[in-house]
Amino acid sequence: MTHTRSEIAAMIDHTLLKADATEEGFEKLCQEARDNGFAMVAINPGPVALCKKLLEGSDVHVGAAIAFPLGQTTIEDKVRETELAIENGADEIDYVINITQLKAGNTDYIEDEMRRIVDVCRANDVLIKVIFENCYLTDDEKRTVAQIAKKVRPDFIKTSTGFGTGGATFDDVKLMKEVVGDDVQIKAAGGIRTPEDALKFVELGVTRIGTSAGIAIVSALED
Repeated sequence: MTHTRSEIAAMIDHTLLKADATEEGFEKLCQEARDNGFAMVAINPGPVALCKKLLEGSDVHVGAAIAFPLGQTTIEDKVRETELAIENGADEIDYVINITQLKAGNTDYIEDEMRRIVDVCRANDVLIKVIFENCYLTDDEKRTVAQIAKKVRPDFIKTSTGFGTGGATFDDVKLMKEVVGDDVQIKAAGGIRTPEDALKFVELGVTRIGTSAGIAIVSALED
């Protein structure tokens, strides 16, 4: 199956999550997202209000990264950070799971965390994505979180933050897809920089791609 430039662009979350990001950088990010028809700008919670204003009148969503990139805050912290991001204008939330609790076998914690954040997003008509950070997980742990997601039903499960020791892999997406099927969508993020890789991930069932190389990717495609 072939995909046009506009079809792939509509799957891209255009990303600026660096610690030294400037207001000029966010202005550029938002203008690029408008110009290219990207799905979302992926940012930390601080600039959400700014980006919401910059994107006013467009179809581009503002996405806030919660407990990013480590996931090592309490459930209460994550819930409140989610609420504040939504109050400031976030249309989508990407949060990082608590890997320590997962590795301790505390699956009830992982489910409770996911359910509480999903509930906040559902109450506010906001999309919710759960970041696994697969580079730190065993295949069994990836399956466990995917099984919890299949039960709780966030909108997306996501491979990576892009700040860990590894990013999205084809094998991880295949594994995640095998567990959730069509019940939960999949976002691939981390290290995706070529149109070939982007198209391969889409062929495997990915419906969102997180990347800072979105312009280079879509520029190589045709409508």
